[in-house]
Amino acid sequence: MNNRIVKILPISGNYQMLDGGAMFGNVPKILWSRWFKSNANNQIKLACRGLLIQEENRNILLETGIGAFFDPVLRKRYGVEEDKHVLLESLDFLGLQHTDIDIVILSHLHFDHAGGLLTKWRQDHKHDLLFPNARYVISHDAWQRAKNPHIRDRASFIQELVELLEESCRIEIVNTSFSSLLGEDYLLHYTQGHTPGLLHTEICTSRGSILFCSDLIPATEWVHLPITMGYDRYPELLINEKKELLSYAIKKNCRLFYTHDPNVIFSNVEQDDKGKFHTVNIST
Repeated sequence: MNNRIVKILPISGNYQMLDGGAMFGNVPKILWSRWFKSNANNQIKLACRGLLIQEENRNILLETGIGAFFDPVLRKRYGVEEDKHVLLESLDFLGLQHTDIDIVILSHLHFDHAGGLLTKWRQDHKHDLLFPNARYVISHDAWQRAKNPHIRDRASFIQELVELLEESCRIEIVNTSFSSLLGEDYLLHYTQGHTPGLLHTEICTSRGSILFCSDLIPATEWVHLPITMGYDRYPELLINEKKELLSYAIKKNCRLFYTHDPNVIFSNVEQDDKGKFHTVNIST
């Protein structure tokens, strides 16, 4: 292992409020309301958190959150309360600009994970693509889905962003366990249940691995196998994939990273004698 990683830091993006019923799929509100408090519109608060990896000579960002690209009408519809680009402010707090990022890894191109690639909305202005010095790592299947979305999830993608990324000529499309751009410190895993080619990056360090769960396990409540989202493409397949990835995390003692959990950032998992998975060693 070429251990060049110096720091791994969670980085905040914009929060959003999404419908609790959609987030918890077939789980009745009488149950999920014990875990999340909802507002009068049945919406629950979710983080859109990224992960910054600082190597000796590179800055790598896993995801950019939802950002501030929505116009006021859509911002209200999707519950994005801040009209500022929180991710850019978070980078600035760390002494970085978006121009300092060398690689952006995208688990998929749904707007709440990739919208932060775009500049803030301005009346009568087109969006620009941020991170001009970065290469973008995207899985083959996720890229194809974004270019040719199904009618069921078409609204989850930003056509303008797809076009800007393609025009940039700075995309590395991946479909194997390793990326030539990232190198041997990063293992790539793929699932299909949430969306085709969902990319889970495993960051390998001398002190253990961190596994980016993305929307396979958006927050700690979804560690429980039967819980899926209404947004998931194939819920039964997702459950099987989740079981496999959680078992792998236990075997390798991986720390899981949660992008949407408003409170928990990292945890380990363990499995009891009945086969149920539980979070342990939680970091907030």
